[in-house]
Amino acid sequence: MSKKLRTEAVDHLFDAILSLQNKEECYTFFEDVCTVNELLSLSQRFEVAKMLRDQKTYLDIAEKTGASTATISRVNRSLNYGNDGYDMVFSRLQDMDKE
Repeated sequence: MSKKLRTEAVDHLFDAILSLQNKEECYTFFEDVCTVNELLSLSQRFEVAKMLRDQKTYLDIAEKTGASTATISRVNRSLNYGNDGYDMVFSRLQDMDKE
């Protein structure tokens, strides 16, 4: 992770996020922390990542999510060359679905 990202302020934000106990608390917190557009952008990227993992085409993804090809490309780059954060979360969500 970039040294520019690892700051005390980001640590505090992540600690706050990790303190959330359920989806309703997430909605409450993130509605205060993010603008509607920021939150929708984050959720859009996550949906794009899921669809890329499911081998959907850029055209299918753009039509379903409204994401630009530039956004899809950036997410794809993160999936292929990033820190495997998406894969970690997808794996955990899959494990939760099995339970």
